[in-house]
Parts: sequence; structure tokens; C-alpha cells
Amino acid sequence: MHHCAKATKVVILVFLLIFAAMLSVQQISLEFPTRVIFDQISFLINTGDKVSLVGRNGAGKSTLLKILAGQQPPQSGSVNRPKEFSLGYLPQELKLPQGKSVREETETAFAELRAIEARMEVINEQLATRTDYESQAYIDLIQELTDKTQLYELKGGYNAAGEVEKVLFGLGFQPEELDRSLDTFSGGWRMRVELAKILLLNHDVILLDEPTNHLDIESIIWLEDFLKSHPAAIVLVSHDRNFMDNVTNRTIEIVNGKIYDYPAPYSRFLILREERVQQQINAKKNQEKEIKETQQLIDRFRAKASKASFAQSLIKKLDRMETIGVDEMESGKINFSFPHAEPSGKVVLKVENVKKSYGEKQVLRGVDLEIERGDRVSFLGQNGQGKTTLVKLLMNEIQGEGEIQWGHNVKIGYYAQEQTSWLDGEKTVLQTIEDEAPDDIRPRVRSMLGAFMFSGEEVTKKVKVLSGGEKGRLALCKLLLKPVNVLVMDEPTNHLDLRSKDVLKQALRNFQGTVILVSHDRDFLHDLTDKSFEFKSGKVKTYLGDIKYFLEAKKMESFREYEQQKEAKVAKEKVVKASQVNQKEIRAQEKEAKKRKRQLEKAEEEIARLELEIAEMDAKLQNPETYKTLIGDEAFFESYNTAKSKLEALMEKWAVLSET
Repeated sequence: MHHCAKATKVVILVFLLIFAAMLSVQQISLEFPTRVIFDQISFLINTGDKVSLVGRNGAGKSTLLKILAGQQPPQSGSVNRPKEFSLGYLPQELKLPQGKSVREETETAFAELRAIEARMEVINEQLATRTDYESQAYIDLIQELTDKTQLYELKGGYNAAGEVEKVLFGLGFQPEELDRSLDTFSGGWRMRVELAKILLLNHDVILLDEPTNHLDIESIIWLEDFLKSHPAAIVLVSHDRNFMDNVTNRTIEIVNGKIYDYPAPYSRFLILREERVQQQINAKKNQEKEIKETQQLIDRFRAKASKASFAQSLIKKLDRMETIGVDEMESGKINFSFPHAEPSGKVVLKVENVKKSYGEKQVLRGVDLEIERGDRVSFLGQNGQGKTTLVKLLMNEIQGEGEIQWGHNVKIGYYAQEQTSWLDGEKTVLQTIEDEAPDDIRPRVRSMLGAFMFSGEEVTKKVKVLSGGEKGRLALCKLLLKPVNVLVMDEPTNHLDLRSKDVLKQALRNFQGTVILVSHDRDFLHDLTDKSFEFKSGKVKTYLGDIKYFLEAKKMESFREYEQQKEAKVAKEKVVKASQVNQKEIRAQEKEAKKRKRQLEKAEEEIARLELEIAEMDAKLQNPETYKTLIGDEAFFESYNTAKSKLEALMEKWAVLSET
């Protein structure tokens, strides 16, 4: 009887958890012709969860997001959502908007709000003109207006207009760009508009597939802060280690059709995963030892009549034993080092007064910089500030004004941002490398491709069927065909997984020449470069240090600007006050300020006490055991509602005192 009651409690608790979840994934399975993607996986996404989906390439991360979004059904199982539920989904690839301006397209996110506004306006007109105040129809209109007003407020209708600019500016758009047609922007910028539309709505769950691919460092940092404080549950796929660590508090790993759920961000997950696999290895060793010893006993007693039944029981024991497996770690990874040429001259590159315009927009306004042999430099700044433009000028892909002078004996290896689009889709992987390999390299082409995870029949694949990551690896492989002493790389990590990025980073560390990098990946750049060039307003500013130093310096510069503005404002206020009030009034103001301070401190103490009291009551309500005892306890619910009302009143009082 006791066990039955305990089991019932567990069932009730599980039911309550599922009922409270934003998304409930129950026993979903999906198979492709060659392999199992998901094998009856289950998990819950709850309010406040910030989840990273991780796993090797092809594990099914993007597919799982599609299933959660309802865009792809599983072969079995279900994804359950609450009745009143809102979900936003940003896939890696989608049909990008065009025709409207940036602002107009972003505001289409509020189509539902506009419909609610229109209905509220119609109801208000009817209430103002009708005189049948006692009729049921009139009462129904009042109720509908109340419902619409609450829904409008819930969906952020009263703050919508101001939020549009806030989000667009955070994602890197300039004020003068908001009324420009989307047709004048690249695909990456139009993708930002789609992201803005998702962030503006009060979704319960937001699904993001590689959201940082088209963002610069400043926009990524803004997005981190936005998502951390956003009340929605977040589920994301990313190859940006810093982004995952800063945003998420939970990691779900997909391995061989199963999932492992860790209540930890990515870096902590890596440690826990190592521990899990080691436990599996130890358990497997113990099982193998047990199997060996059992088999020896079977062989020993099988021939003895007195022990035959014992031997048979051991055989049955082995048959029933479920073999312990060890999850495969991501064993495949690229493995290479850059070939090195004879050293260049001391001055590798000199840029003087370089200018470049696109129509009326001047991107570079007289850039000067110098790079010496052995320098490892990064080009940093918001997208559209001229980083890639200067790289194209350096590589003579476009023409501008000013002087660009490469040094003596410079041999350049170049990885363009659109490098993968330059590959011939009709060629095979093997042909792509063989056609450009010098004669002395040709015998080693297959082993080179093997180092980039192209082996066996994979080298006969046509380029057009490769994934973005595979094309990125193939483009990197092409860099190894000729010795170089200068590497110019524009966003080389965009399509690489985390392990491949680590290998590329190590190869660049070991490279003996000069490195020029354009990247928005903070983890990749950390401890890799020793000089940073910031592109801003057509000019370039030099910072001696890596990305960490650059971000700290930028933060300090912003802080100084803020402090200077604050000091100037305070000084101005003091001058005005001194000229308008006498000493008696000043003393009265100081006395009033002290009084307000005491009131504020008292309010804060009371708020803390009430919050603790309410949290304890909430815990009782959420606990199935204690909740049963509270049903019908009017005194408890009266004190609960009184405490919440007091807290709300105190918060309003605190806000007034804080702003005074």
C-alpha cells in the first residue's frame, strides 16, 4: 500500500512538471535511411531555461529545433505545448524579406498588435455611440474591451514603438539606416531584421539556430545581455563558446540518437561529459572482467554433472546481461599545419590614406596602418565599417584611393569571407584540390584531404552537395597547396564546428609568419593576436593587445565618456542651484534627501522581507505534498494575496523614492 501511494505521488509530480513546462518532448523518434537521428528522446523546456543544443556535425541539432518549432514532424512521439503559447524560431536559412524599409519590415512583427488596436478602436466607438447600457450586447462589448486591453498589455503593446529602435540599434543598425530599403542590405543584415522581429515579441520560447553567424562582436555582446534578461525560455544551437557560456544555464547533448541533459553551461558541460564517458569506460571494463570470470566458471563446470545446472544458470546470466556501451566522443577532426615560406621583409604591409566609397557612402576615410613581420593582427568593429572592404582592397579585388604597399618577398595565403561560394560546385572534392595542386604536392593530395576529414568515397562527392562546414574545410585545405608567409583570413570560422576551430587556432599559433584576421569570434581570437585595429566611422584605431584587452579598453572608454557626461551634468546642476537657492534652502534640501534615504532603506528592507515570505508561500504551492493541505485554507490565501499587494505598493513607493 505504501509503495502504491509513493508511486502515485511520483506520477502526480511528473504530471505537474509536464503541465507547467513550456515544451514537453515525449518519446520522439526520427530515422533517416542510413541512421537513427532520435531514438525515443524525452525532455522538458521550462520557464527560465536557457538551453544549448550540442553534438557532432549531423547529430540532429537543427532538425530538433525544426521539430520543436512544428516545422518538421517526428516519426513517432509528440511535442506538447500549453494552450496559450507563443514561439519564435530563427533557422539558419530562410526566405529573407525585401521591398520594405528596415523599420517597416521590423514593425510587421506587430501585426497581431495592430489587429488588436483596430478592434479596440471599433469597440470604443461603439461604446461611445450606443445607449443600450443595460443590454447584454453592451456588457459583452465592455468585457471584450477588457480582454483585448489585457491581451494588448501582455503582448507589450504599450512599449512596442520604443522597442523597435532599441532592438535594431542593439543589432547594429544606425539611425539613418532604419528608413532605407532592405534591398540595399546584404543577406546578413536582412537576417538581423528577422532576428529583431523575433526579439520584439513576448514569446514564451525562442529557438535560435546559429544566431551569431551574421553579427559583429558588439552586436553579439548586446544580444547576450538581451537574452540573459529575457523572460522567455531560450533553446539555441551555436558554435560560439563564449556566447553559449554567457547566455545558457543548461546543455543538452545529442549522441547516437540519445540525449544527455546537463544543468550547466557549455564549458562546465565539457567537464561533466568527460566524467560521464570515463564512468562508462570504467563500468565497461568491470563488466568485461565480470564476463571473462563468468565464462571461465562456465568452462570449468560445464563438463561436471554435479555442476551442470550451475553452469547453465551462469550462461543464462550472461545472456540476460546488457552490454554497456561507451559514447563516441567527436573523434573526427581536421588536423593540419600551414606550410611556411621563406621570411618576408621586416615591413609586411604599409597602408597610407586609403579611401573607398560605394556611391555616396564613404566606407574608408583615409586609413593609415603598418604591419610588420610576425605581427598577428585582428580587424575589429561593427559590420559595415570597412573591415572586409579593406581586405578586398589589399587583395586587389576592388579599387580605391590611396597607397597600399606589400613588403619584400611577401607570399600571401588568402581566405575570403565568401571563399566557399568561389568553389566550383560541379567539381568533386578531389578534383578541386588536384586542379590547383603543384606537381610536387599531387601525390599527397588524398592524405591532405584526409587531414580535413575527407576520406574514402567522400572525396568523390561534388562540391555542390557539401554542407557549409564541409565547404569551409575544403577551402582551408586549398590554403595548404602553396607555402606562404602571410595569411589573410576573413571570417574563417563561420562554418566550422568547435573542435575544428580549435585545430585552426592551434595551426595559426604555430604558423611562423604574419597573420591578418577578420573575425567576430571572441574565443577564437583570445590569445591569438597581439594587435587590434578597430574600424569605426571610416577610420582605424590601433590597440596593442588581443581581443580581451580590446574589449576591456572599449568598456573603459565608454565608462569614461559616461563619467565625463555625468560630471558635466552634475557640475551644471550645481551652478544652477547655487545661483537660485540660498543656504537655508540647501540645508532644507539636504534634510529632505536624508529623510528620503531613510524611507528608501526602510522600503528596501520591507521589500526583501515580503519577497522572502512570498517565496516561501510559492514553494508550498508548488510542492504537491503541501499544496494538498492548503486547499480550502482561506487564511493562507488571504495572507498570500495581502503580502503580494503590499509588495506591489512598496515597489511603487520605492520607484518614486529612487527617482526623486
